[in-house]
Formats: sequence, C-alpha cells, structure tokens
Amino acid sequence: MDTFTTREKQSGRVEHRTAFSTCEIEWLNGKEDWKNRFFLKYEYMLLTYIFLCYIILKYEEDDIMEMNKKTKRIGRKVFDADLVPFYPEYFRIDQKYLINEKIEITAKSITHQAVCPACGKLSRSYHSTYKRKVEDLPLLGKNVLISVTAYRYYCENAACDQKVFAEELEGFAGWFRRKTERLENLITSIALNTNCEGCSRICKALGIDISGDYVINLLKKRFSGQATECGEIIGVDDWAYKKGHRYGTVICDGDTHKPVALLEGRDGVNLKAWLLNNKHIKIVTRDRAGAYAKAISDALPEAIQVADRFHLFQNMMDAVKETLRSQLPERIEISDERLEKMELPCEKMELPCEKIEGISKKNGKIRTVN
Repeated sequence: MDTFTTREKQSGRVEHRTAFSTCEIEWLNGKEDWKNRFFLKYEYMLLTYIFLCYIILKYEEDDIMEMNKKTKRIGRKVFDADLVPFYPEYFRIDQKYLINEKIEITAKSITHQAVCPACGKLSRSYHSTYKRKVEDLPLLGKNVLISVTAYRYYCENAACDQKVFAEELEGFAGWFRRKTERLENLITSIALNTNCEGCSRICKALGIDISGDYVINLLKKRFSGQATECGEIIGVDDWAYKKGHRYGTVICDGDTHKPVALLEGRDGVNLKAWLLNNKHIKIVTRDRAGAYAKAISDALPEAIQVADRFHLFQNMMDAVKETLRSQLPERIEISDERLEKMELPCEKMELPCEKIEGISKKNGKIRTVN
C-alpha cells in the first residue's frame, strides 16, 4: 500500500503517483510472468533431456549385460594374432575373437574419399557409417567372419541422381558381396577343377559353409559377362550335361583357350548356325565326328579343318591296340613245369608274399591267379 506525504496530498500529486505506481506494478508482474514462462520451458527441455539420457544409458547397460551373458555362454576368447599384413591398407583391425571354432574380426575403414558408382566423381563428403559382415578365407580350418564399419558419402555432383552411396571395399569385397574376392576366387578354382557338389563338400571340410547351388550362382554371376568374340582359330568338341543322356557342343578360342559358346546338341545343326554368324573363322580344330565335319564344310567351305592333338593320340592308341589284339592271342597259357622253374621277385628279395602280378605261391606250389 502506497504512503503519501502531507505535502503531496495538498499539491494534488496523489493521482499521478498512484497511476504511475499501478503501471509500474503491471509491467513488473508481466516481466515476472515472462521470466517464469521462459525458465519453465527450459526446465521441461532439461528434464526431457535427462530422461532420454537415462533411457539410453539403461538400454546400453542392458545390452552390455546381455552381451556379457552371451559371451560367457558361447565361450568367447581373444584371438591373439597379427593379421594386419593380410588385409588392405585402408583397414584398421580393432578386435579379434575366437567363438565356437569361428574367428570374428572387427575392422573399420579409414578411407577419406570414394568414387560414385553412378557418375564416377570422387567425393570426400561423409554422410554416415554402416556395418557389413563379410566372410573371408578360413584360418587353420576355422571360419573367418569380418564385421566392417564402412562409410557412406554424399555425391558432390549436383546433376547425379545418386545422392548418397556406400563406399566399395575395392580389391577386397565389392558391393552387395557376402564373401571376399579372394574367397570367391578359391571357390571358383575348386569348382572349375571338380564340380559344384564336390566343391561344396571340399569347402565344408576347409571351414567354408556353402551349398552346390551357391557355387552354380557364383559361376553364373562371374562368367555371365564373359566375352563371346573369338579369333580366326577355334576348337570344337562335344561335352556332356549328363553322360549318356544329354550332350552339347563347346567352342573355344584357339588363342586364349577359353570357351566362347555353349550350344545344344552335338548333331552339328546349332554349330552350323553359329558358324554362319562368324564368317571370319579360318581354322577349326575338331574331333573325328562326321557331324562336325559336315557342318563346318557347309558353313565355311574355305576353312581349314584340323584334327586336334588329343584325338590324334587317341586314334593312334586305338589303332595300336587293335593291331596287337589281331596279332596276339587273348590268353597265353604257361605250363606248370615252366612255372616251377620261375623265381618270383619276392624270393629274390627274401620277402613273404602270396601274390605278385597274377602269379601266387602257396604251400610250396606256384599257380596262376585268375
């Protein structure tokens, strides 16, 4: 409550003083309300931030406890080995563990730039990181799994449709690959020298868990873009999809010794159609099959036909066997008296043996063995 002096009451200043005090009080009250609203807003924000931090820390603590339980359950051990020389220079190996006969490696890419797969422009603008798991070559018969933390980049080309792209682990594991390039090379080499199912069994023995279908898909993916052009020299032979049931024709380049075409059947019909589209061929090596000879003569009458080395040797050996078979009897009989005079190789070496090259000696008697 305002107090006024006697002089102020007599001079008539009471109304002015009262009005000024009321305005001042209203302004101060409004200022206090503004301060209260301001601090109340930030108090809510602070409480929300503290609550979110608590939730994050709580979940991280639960994850760590769960990971520790899982680690104790699966028998996680630190794998102490220097593997840095076996990985690219842009890799940083962080941890190595041996878990249930499997080696897990955590690594991080330390690149600072990447090439956009759409436009080919080099970019240095980081977007984010992501994790991918890649299977590598087995180590001492144990499966090796690498968890790589790689980068995503912004494309710095404004006209490019690819705004964000992931870096390619060049020379190690390409885009969308679950296995390293060197592991795929090993699987391909085994498959080309055996077969898909045999490759699967061999890889499982080495610690690589794959199926025959995976091997087939890998071969199709790897050789789908193979060049079909060939030089002036080609080789033609038949091959079996399933021996005794279904056959095809394979055409190989005489310079690179790589297959350039697989044709259905071995009757020469598809071969003739293929040769009509490749008039530049001048020399054809083939086997002695009449169907191939007729197809080549019809399609390329000026081409030179050469019998390949394998079939020449095979035909020569067949001729030698046929000559020996016609001149020598099928069975040569040796009399018992002559056998008794024979001295077996094991007797010269003083070794106990029962059978040597179709002749056996038992109870002091020599006899032939059927």
